[in-house]
Amino acid sequence: MRKIFVLLFAAGMALGVSAQNSNDPVVFEINGKKIYKSEFMKEFLRSVGKDPKAAPTACTYEKRQALEEYADLFVNYRTKLEDAFANGYDTMPDMVKELTGYRNELAAPYLIDSATLNQILHEAYERNHYTLRAAHILVRLGRQPSPADTLKAYNRAMAYYDRIMAGEDFLTVAAEAAEVRFKEEMIPEDDPRRNDKGDLGNFTVFEMVYPFETAAYGLSVGEVSKPVRTNYGYHIIKLLDKNPYLGKCTFQHIWVASSAVPSQAEARIRQAYEHIIDGESFDNVCRNYTDDHSTADRGGLISDVTARQIPPEYVPYLSRMIPGSITEPFQTQYGWHLLKLVSRDSLASFEEMEPYYKQRLVRDMRSRKPREAFIEQCKRKYNFNDYTKMYAKQTKVKGKKAKQPKVPLASLAECRAALSDSVFIKAWHYSDTMVTDMRPLFSVEDLEYTAKDLLRFVEKHQRAEMPYDLDAYLENRYSNFINDKVFEYADKHLEEEHNEFAQLMDEYRNGLMIFSYNDLMIWSKAIRDTTGLKNFYNYYSAQRDINNEADAPYFWNERADLDIYTFADSGSLAPSKAVKIIEKSIAKGWNAEQTTRKLNSAVKGEPNYKISHKTVEKEHQNLLKPNQWKNGVYTVADKQGFKVLVVKQTHEPGLKDLPDARGYYINEYQTYLEKNLVETLRKKYNVIIHQDVIDEITY
Repeated sequence: MRKIFVLLFAAGMALGVSAQNSNDPVVFEINGKKIYKSEFMKEFLRSVGKDPKAAPTACTYEKRQALEEYADLFVNYRTKLEDAFANGYDTMPDMVKELTGYRNELAAPYLIDSATLNQILHEAYERNHYTLRAAHILVRLGRQPSPADTLKAYNRAMAYYDRIMAGEDFLTVAAEAAEVRFKEEMIPEDDPRRNDKGDLGNFTVFEMVYPFETAAYGLSVGEVSKPVRTNYGYHIIKLLDKNPYLGKCTFQHIWVASSAVPSQAEARIRQAYEHIIDGESFDNVCRNYTDDHSTADRGGLISDVTARQIPPEYVPYLSRMIPGSITEPFQTQYGWHLLKLVSRDSLASFEEMEPYYKQRLVRDMRSRKPREAFIEQCKRKYNFNDYTKMYAKQTKVKGKKAKQPKVPLASLAECRAALSDSVFIKAWHYSDTMVTDMRPLFSVEDLEYTAKDLLRFVEKHQRAEMPYDLDAYLENRYSNFINDKVFEYADKHLEEEHNEFAQLMDEYRNGLMIFSYNDLMIWSKAIRDTTGLKNFYNYYSAQRDINNEADAPYFWNERADLDIYTFADSGSLAPSKAVKIIEKSIAKGWNAEQTTRKLNSAVKGEPNYKISHKTVEKEHQNLLKPNQWKNGVYTVADKQGFKVLVVKQTHEPGLKDLPDARGYYINEYQTYLEKNLVETLRKKYNVIIHQDVIDEITY
């Protein structure tokens, strides 16, 4: 709720910037600060939903009234904002923290390369038009392999590739490669992972790691890729099939399992097919012929499944069928099949799919591409220099022809010497004594970063991981450190470089400040200030008139205090008997325990009633009839049972006490506090309203 308020308030009362000219007179002055007509009209026209470029139309009473009301709201808002800044609301820790959260959200679109983002979103959409079926051979690599291990894995993958190119069957080689991998990884014989013999089934965009997906979508059916590197290792991919998009689908199927005599299974499925062609319902035929007993009772129905959840062989049929159509019998390794499509999704428009793609990008490695492209742009924009890759100019030495070795302007040598394998268990600690070379490693505009900065970054960003080559580790961390600092520099200068972002941040900041200011000075104060609220009640309640319709919420209508006896079953106790006992208890002055004991003795079986107490207000209840607003005992039918209502006392209409009308009085007290606050602030900040300028405004 708070966030919604801030957004609406900020949008409606945003601060603008305008320069004074002869056609832009001053409308308001607050604390000596001038607010010009152009600034005021920009916000007013936005509030009424009118295009600023549209020509003015005839002035009506309603239009003039809307302008005057907004002018009053605008002055109140700006005066409160002036007081909020004067009292340091913009520096309050909670305010700074919340504004930082908003800023992170608002800045995100500015801190990526939008062209790259748009490219990968459209790439995903184009790929999403197809469902692929692929097989692969995987040569696994650890998370951070050494160069030697990487080369060894690549060479093994190339050996598999060469065998396939020489004519060996892909799936045969894949099964052999899988067995080698299972032994190396010591996967037990009964482990389900051993079912992976290479065929990955069907998939579409975002269902495989990005490099694998890219390679697969680049293949033609039957084509085999060279080794493709992913986080898992090297893959050799063969595209087995490519079909139109198949979203969630619902279908019916009949499956006849393979038998010792193949012709028998085929004969059964064809017989089933003939029954369907002759007009018998698919449901009936399925119950009589299918070997899938889990779906037989519902006519072979399988609902809301994707391509990855069904047998791969079904996809080429279902992706091309129209609802209601039926396939001819077809065979797979499992037997014979018939399919009837009930429904399937079609691919929505790009505009409809875009939010889904953006959501998937959050956990997908391709999400790094827009940021990486943005950082590369920033490196050029902000004069980035990596001194570890820059060299001092060579000085010519007379009489020497041999070239002097190139010496970089900075070195990571001390950083490398300072590291140990303890970084892989988050136990490495930095010390200033580790570094003596204070030359900058790199710079971003006028900011320079040294080995000390890099090592502090390494210490802060340690994580538990498998040990690997420390040279590669340092290179990775150095690259991350550079990217962080370039990104940080761009982030800090967003307001300077993007005026619309700066204005948006002002709107959010002012909206948050006004929310907190109103809450402290008006809304919460009205609730906390119990003495002030009580005095307000005492003064204004005395002025209420029961005959004034506007004052109706502050008065009670006629009321009655009730004891309610609710009996669930009239068969266990007759209503007349219950009334007689209750009337007797009133006449004799029995207490609740005595009355209950008498009722229990009269009830047949277990007591099944309850007693409650309630005060009801006339015209706001449905228990008492108009002729029952007097002391007495009455019965009311209630479902299978009945109620006995005991009117103990009635009350004439009268003024509500403060607890009973608290909500109304708090609302009025808030209005009272705001009115007094605004009057005080207008005097404090010397508010001047140029009414003559307002009177001349047309829109």
